[in-house]
Amino acid sequence: MTFALILFVLLVLTGAIWLLDKFMLRQRRAPADKQPWWVEYSISFFPVILAVFVLRSFVVEPFKIPSGSMIPTLHVGDFILVNRYTYGLRLPIVNRKIVEINQPQRGDVMVFHYPNDPSVDYIKRVIGLPGDEIIYRDKQLWLNGKLQAAARDGDYNYVESGLNFVHTERYRENLDGREHPILINPERAQIHLNGVERFPQFEQCRYSEREMRCTVPAGQYFMMGDNRDNSRDSRYWGFVPDELIVGKAFLIWMNFDELKRVGLSVE
Repeated sequence: MTFALILFVLLVLTGAIWLLDKFMLRQRRAPADKQPWWVEYSISFFPVILAVFVLRSFVVEPFKIPSGSMIPTLHVGDFILVNRYTYGLRLPIVNRKIVEINQPQRGDVMVFHYPNDPSVDYIKRVIGLPGDEIIYRDKQLWLNGKLQAAARDGDYNYVESGLNFVHTERYRENLDGREHPILINPERAQIHLNGVERFPQFEQCRYSEREMRCTVPAGQYFMMGDNRDNSRDSRYWGFVPDELIVGKAFLIWMNFDELKRVGLSVE
């Protein structure tokens, strides 16, 4: 059961008890009688749960970065805030859009429900919009027939889980006019073909040892991690439907291991 569903159940339960007390139980109690403990607690917690539920569902939601797939933009242990309304207002729990506001743009860092298991949230960068042709060839990105420039920006080293030291090359990729950092590991294969799944609309993609080529279907998005050779993303498990979008990441509000990252915006 997801946290949002647990919060919703608590909201309904405490709200029902509050209403029951307001319109029925209160009239039956003698003026000197105290509220039962379960009524007192429900009335006390209901407004708090309501406020948290509304904020998380329609305004901002916290999210913790669990893996290194978005290094160097996001580090393991970053706590970020996700804008829940920028891509439209959605009904809680079912995640159905009820108000259209903005559409995801190339270069946005987006949180979404993992297509293979919607109970799990993922975070990647939007690379392809509906109708785009994406080519990833020799570790270079092509968008609708145009090579997306990537300028070398030195080396980048980090330690991944298991205390493995990883050496990579850092680049500044220009994605349709928006720059962001990416990491390329020259020692790793461009794509592990044995890890590619038979995802929905797989026929929209073609794979070879040298390149991957996909046309993004209507209403779906192509996502990639900034740590290109250490990210399982749309190259492996396919496209992200609009109905699985959670929101846009915009701020790092805490990292207990790297306090200097607190307050950084997510670009």
